[in-house]
Amino acid sequence: MSLLSDLLNLNLSDTTEKVIAEYIWIGGSGMDLRSKARTLNGPVSDPSKLPKWNYDGSSTNQAPGEDSEVILYPQAIFKDPFRRGNNILVMCDAYTPAGEPIPTNKRHAAAKIFSHPDVLAEEPWYGIEQEYTLLQRDVKWPIGWPLGGYPGPQGPYYCGIGGDKAFGRDVVDSHYKACLYAGVNISGINGEVMPGQWEFQVGPAVGISAGDELWVARYILERITEIAGIVLSFDPKPIHGDWNGAGAHTNYSTKSMRSDGGYEVIKKAIEKLGLKHKEHIAAYGEGNERRLTGRHETADINTFLWRVANRGASIRVGRDTEKAGKGYFEDRRPASNMDPYVVTSMIAETTIIWKP
Repeated sequence: MSLLSDLLNLNLSDTTEKVIAEYIWIGGSGMDLRSKARTLNGPVSDPSKLPKWNYDGSSTNQAPGEDSEVILYPQAIFKDPFRRGNNILVMCDAYTPAGEPIPTNKRHAAAKIFSHPDVLAEEPWYGIEQEYTLLQRDVKWPIGWPLGGYPGPQGPYYCGIGGDKAFGRDVVDSHYKACLYAGVNISGINGEVMPGQWEFQVGPAVGISAGDELWVARYILERITEIAGIVLSFDPKPIHGDWNGAGAHTNYSTKSMRSDGGYEVIKKAIEKLGLKHKEHIAAYGEGNERRLTGRHETADINTFLWRVANRGASIRVGRDTEKAGKGYFEDRRPASNMDPYVVTSMIAETTIIWKP
């Protein structure tokens, strides 16, 4: 095993200029990340300089068997925390050989929204709070929970410490450091209300980069759970009953909101989000109705409510924002399994482009 570890940790730059690029894309379910690696002749820092690549879309439920070729377009580059050195992770989106985005390519439409002149002028910032649950591999039950049973009730686990309260911190901290190494703008982590559930935050990130960074952070986390022999779940309500669900609260601001007088801009933006509540809910993740019940720090899925400092609201405005008269707000509706390309671009489109 020591030889295997030595080989895995070989520093290629000692003997060759060649580097390994791990191409990452989103599979047919919209949540299954896929990746494969190729050798490059030397270091590359600009995604436009990377070659396009193809894969078998019939094996990812993204193309028929008789015409299965799907083309990967490199979009963003990150340092590879697993291979290290000059090796890279490449976030891609997927197209037909004719150059049309395939139906599951949500990045393409998001990039169009983020390139709109009105959106560019407003420089939308995002901070996404990604909650997730760590499961025992063979039984799909949260780590730290007794097999077939339940731990003590919620209360001591949120930001808790100790062997009977915090389960999986080695995975969480490994992920934190790996994201920082990769160049993901991860801004923090914490234990969540349900034991075995954690959260990391990505941001502030501008425009389309919020989606790129969150997907790569998810990829890194799933690779780490693979190494640790546990399973990563983004189910918005992994355990039924009196247990918190998992969301992806999305913090948002525009240049106008961050400027003097921004509180009025925030209120107008929230009003527009309320008018499109049903459309947003439909795009905010599968199974969200199991989470948005009006309990466990959520608003009911059929109700749109905004409040200051209220975690039972659809939209929460912070006390600091209210006091300063400018700042940001938090959309608490997105589920943990939401697509960040869809959610971030939809918020921008509704609050900046759409004229009711």
